[in-house]
Amino acid sequence: MTRSRRRKLQRLQTRQPTRAGAPARPRLALRSAPLLSVLLTAMPSAYAADDTSGTGSLAEIVVTAQKREERLQDVPMSLQVVGPEAIEAYQVNSFDDYTKLLPSVSFQSYGPGQSQLFFRGIASGGEGGYGVRGGSLPASGMYIDEIPVTTIGNLVDFHAYDIARVEALSGPQGTLYGSSSLAGTMRIITNQPDPTQFSAGYDIQGNKFTQGAAGGILEGFVNIPITDNIAVRLVGFYEHDGGFIDNVPSTRTYTLGQNDPALYLTVNNAPYVKKDFNPVTTFGGRAAMKFDLNDRWTITPSVIYQHQEADGNFLWDPAEGYLKTNDYGPEFNIDAWYQAALTVKGKIGNWDVVYAGGYFNRDVSNEADYSYYSVAYDHTPGYTSLPNGHGGYLDPTQLYSGRDHMTKLTDEFRLSSPQDFFIRGLGGLFYQRQADRSQANFYIPGLASIPDTPAVPDLGDDMYAERDINTDRDYAVFGELSVDLVKNLTFTVGDREFWYDNNGFGFNGYAGSAAKATCVPASFDPPIPCADTDTKSVGNGNTHKFNLSWKIDPDRMVYGTVSTGFRPGGPNNRVGIAAYKPDTLTNYEIGWKTAWFDRSLLFNGAVFVEDWHGVQFGLPVVGTAGVISIYNAGSALSKGVESDLTWRIDRHLTFSTSGSYIHAYLTTNFCGFNASGNQDCSAGIAAPSGTDLPIQPHIKFNSTLRDDFNVGPYESFVQAAVFHQSSTRSWLTDVDAEALGNNPAFTTADFSAGFKTLNKISYEAFIQNAFGAEGELSRNTVCVPSICGFRPRIYGAKPRLIGIKISQRF
Repeated sequence: MTRSRRRKLQRLQTRQPTRAGAPARPRLALRSAPLLSVLLTAMPSAYAADDTSGTGSLAEIVVTAQKREERLQDVPMSLQVVGPEAIEAYQVNSFDDYTKLLPSVSFQSYGPGQSQLFFRGIASGGEGGYGVRGGSLPASGMYIDEIPVTTIGNLVDFHAYDIARVEALSGPQGTLYGSSSLAGTMRIITNQPDPTQFSAGYDIQGNKFTQGAAGGILEGFVNIPITDNIAVRLVGFYEHDGGFIDNVPSTRTYTLGQNDPALYLTVNNAPYVKKDFNPVTTFGGRAAMKFDLNDRWTITPSVIYQHQEADGNFLWDPAEGYLKTNDYGPEFNIDAWYQAALTVKGKIGNWDVVYAGGYFNRDVSNEADYSYYSVAYDHTPGYTSLPNGHGGYLDPTQLYSGRDHMTKLTDEFRLSSPQDFFIRGLGGLFYQRQADRSQANFYIPGLASIPDTPAVPDLGDDMYAERDINTDRDYAVFGELSVDLVKNLTFTVGDREFWYDNNGFGFNGYAGSAAKATCVPASFDPPIPCADTDTKSVGNGNTHKFNLSWKIDPDRMVYGTVSTGFRPGGPNNRVGIAAYKPDTLTNYEIGWKTAWFDRSLLFNGAVFVEDWHGVQFGLPVVGTAGVISIYNAGSALSKGVESDLTWRIDRHLTFSTSGSYIHAYLTTNFCGFNASGNQDCSAGIAAPSGTDLPIQPHIKFNSTLRDDFNVGPYESFVQAAVFHQSSTRSWLTDVDAEALGNNPAFTTADFSAGFKTLNKISYEAFIQNAFGAEGELSRNTVCVPSICGFRPRIYGAKPRLIGIKISQRF
């Protein structure tokens, strides 16, 4: 760490009083705590076991959730943290791994790099179920260090290695984090270069799914001080996950003759049958260099690159059996991205100055089986009855091919006063420009070659095609001000004034549509026909925050917060469908952070009510050729409690448990749709008031018991963890939810044990989902459930995985 950062941590220590006769607090640097004696669980474990103190207390963690360094127990907000020891203890590598540790977080997924994130049940299921391009902005944001990497559609599946911590900020974060933080924000904080000392390490893991294939991970890092003021940190990783889903043999018969029901065509999936057909390979690295220009200014440029290739399908078909499916086409998802960032930190007088800028670039290629859409439209002229002109018929099996190119440019400048001022504050400026060029092709191989083809003109074999160019610009001025009303009673007010300018250009090509002249030849290959829509959504507004916190004593704090979040509206990309409006969220929260029994027991929690208005919901309505449009579904309420308890029973044994109860539901009727695809209450009720919002379980918790002990000279441990979540609704609208069915409750258990030798080599064995629970995280279909819901697919919890790991630090 830099000299200026060391001084900040020292000030944090010296400002905190201790009880008479109590031992001095341990240093705040988390890395000083021994690995085997530290346990972080899903909710904010502000302390970790500290063997060096001899007191049985738990050491403290410093976080930056409020864009300044603070002890976690002093942050008056619901903040869930997964630290480096938890990342190692729970074998955390991917998005799925760390989200299961966060009780207030839920997600819906089609596989690696194809997930959407939700906080406290703020999910409608429409945008979550599809990850729609050209649709609604995400309700939850993701940051890597200071830079947002949130994109329309699916989150990046960041490989978690050499990570300082993951911070999950529940509730609207509109004051400091802006748009796409309507419901919450997840921050991944990487380890930074350190000019004060050399360090390095490696990790080698071998694993195997007991009902699948083998895999492994190679990871390493090195921190090199070049001079007293310059250091570089390099990270590299390669991960191969074995497949565990089988694509089994299947046949399918289509009805071809509209006037002759005896005329059929039977096809099979023999070319694509394969065991364990969904392996994933992920590789990449990070490089960062820190320049301490002097004792007051630091510059840190960095770059991150990651490439991920996922084959097959990660959704299994319950009609075929656990971890089995029957797909009829090639399937893969290739996701390559990089982020270049520059952070400048310094002081003007005794005020802290930060500039953080970044450029994010992501390319995604996706191929998927879309054949159940063909099955759903069997008997429909032009969908499955396709004469080939030679006395036979074309195989009508429909496939999907998608391409996305996403970029994001961000700049943020902020200034903050010294934290020991009676009135202290933070303010800044923010600019963001993000663009997404996407194309979606729903095609039947050979369609363009048949007589009187219904293929979209000039677009090959496409039965339906979509092209979108979206450019979103955001500008904001933000600030927070805190004042000590009396000793230990602090009032904070925050505000963010923002402006957005979103441009959308789209084309939807339908089967049998008339040919159109090419007008944007440079944008796509093949080029885009002329636009059906070319629209703009411009607006402004503000979000705010009010917080009152009372530090009862050095170990106990209570707080109350009222905060708001905002998500911009935007145009729909189908002619005749009205633009959707912004949605807003107001959060009312009361929380507590406490430590007891000489800080050997930690008990934190929060009670909240969130009022959601103008719920944005994405849905392709029957009669609109499957085109997804965004609607404002009405209003909803989310209420619940989050809590955690961590107890260091003695110097060796630690017990942690954390969980949430969340009930999120509609408070108004969600109207149905007319034949044109517009909302129309006279067309009926799609979801009545009181309907549960999808994806978030009412109950989610985890509990862990860890014993650290010595066997001779070897530091050793054993650990057992259990994870549980209750059943969840799959979709918002009743007809779709009934077609899919609910995801039942499930419980999984993980076990691990290991030891460290005198030369600092650690050996560990683990088993995840030890009892093979067939957990269901979400249910999905290839198209809108009311059409394709007769064969729902399940994205499940990771099946049983066994492995060994060898690590060493220098």
